Amino acid sequence: MVREALAALLGLEEDIRVVAQVARGDEVVEAVRASGADVALLDIEMPGRDGLAAAAELRAALPGCRIVILTTFGRPGYLRRAMEAGVDAFLVKDAPAAQLADAVRRVLRGERVIDPTLAATALSVGADPLTERERDVLRAAAGGSTVSEIATLLHLSEGTVRNHLSSCIGKTHARNRADAVRIAHDNGWL
Repeated sequence: MVREALAALLGLEEDIRVVAQVARGDEVVEAVRASGADVALLDIEMPGRDGLAAAAELRAALPGCRIVILTTFGRPGYLRRAMEAGVDAFLVKDAPAAQLADAVRRVLRGERVIDPTLAATALSVGADPLTERERDVLRAAAGGSTVSEIATLLHLSEGTVRNHLSSCIGKTHARNRADAVRIAHDNGWL
């Protein structure tokens, strides 16, 4: 419903034409390839493949297509990961509708468009301090798994899992692993 509403809204603009819509992140590249779209509008949360992975795949497959992320998840870590994936614009859904059409026009001119409040927050929070393995361990811990269960799931020793959890707690300045999960999630690192 939201996708269709955004397409209808953009379709009202005289100089913008919506040429394709897909419901899944793993359909993005083929839809852009088939339609010849100049700009792809993605969300962070998409079934099949999240918007960040879809953006990276699209950038690699069709580097001339501009990529705009429009999401409710205005978290600094998501912004950083989006920029690393080659996204041209990152906006949050609570922005005025006219701002989206303007962003589409601006990225077509070669500009980068970033929500200014989110950009300031991202700069103040800093880069993601966690390693990929630490993020894996925190994701596993998020479900309430024990150290033993995490070790089995990730093919690690229990001591290694404890070391990673301890490191995550220290790097996020958390009180415990549940707090580390929350902090990492709130910052878009997970």
